[in-house]
Amino acid sequence: MGSLNRTPLIAGNWKLNLDHLQSIAFLQKLHWSLKDASHDFDAVEVAVFPPFTDLRSLQTLVTADKYEIAYGAQDLSQHDSGAYTGEISGAFIAKLDASYVLIGHSERRTLHAETDEVVAGKVAAALRHGLVPVLCVGETAADLEEHGPSAVPVAQLRAALEGVAEGAEIVVAYEPVWAIGSGQAATPEQAQQVAAALRAELAQLLGEDAAASTRVLYGGSVKSGNIAGFMREPDVDGALVGGASLDLDEFASIVRYQKHVGV
Repeated sequence: MGSLNRTPLIAGNWKLNLDHLQSIAFLQKLHWSLKDASHDFDAVEVAVFPPFTDLRSLQTLVTADKYEIAYGAQDLSQHDSGAYTGEISGAFIAKLDASYVLIGHSERRTLHAETDEVVAGKVAAALRHGLVPVLCVGETAADLEEHGPSAVPVAQLRAALEGVAEGAEIVVAYEPVWAIGSGQAATPEQAQQVAAALRAELAQLLGEDAAASTRVLYGGSVKSGNIAGFMREPDVDGALVGGASLDLDEFASIVRYQKHVGV
């Protein structure tokens, strides 16, 4: 079950849901729920990824009430400033004390035609501004059939980290496109196979130490009923949760996965 040197991360991607008032209410309830359950925030890190318009409100709440819940942005621009209408600079996100930023999510790659080159530019931008990129990689059903498991995610990882210095802090999220929102998750064995291949590639790209410390998450129809299976795998260090992260009780149960794995 993961490495004792890697703190598991359970992250909720809210996608295009929850305005800033709704996000405040949700985070307050999540904090209270986890606190009431005596959640050990040092043992399992919790992070949420709200829409851009929520970030300032969450910063105020987390800072004022000292919540041990991290937050990040769902995307950022590869550009720092300039004539890029509608783009959000990593500098702006960093000023809001965000810890993370999602990069290369399959919805960005598919719906916004983000190429490997664009994803690599965004990874570099995140690192320039002290943000930890949560780099999303994954294959479609057609990719899986044509290339087999791990080939496409590993190629995406390699392209995204081109030029990144050894030892850079990143998080990798393996999200098989065929599993996202389908209700049909990968098996823990499938997730482990790809996570292990990604970690081996990280060793080549960023060095053995970085590979050993980098957290690899699984995402794609994660729920409280299947999280334990994924967390038992040695190279799976957490989950990037989509739809289930909008259900307070379900997400809190996923965060408290330890009770299901006997730790």
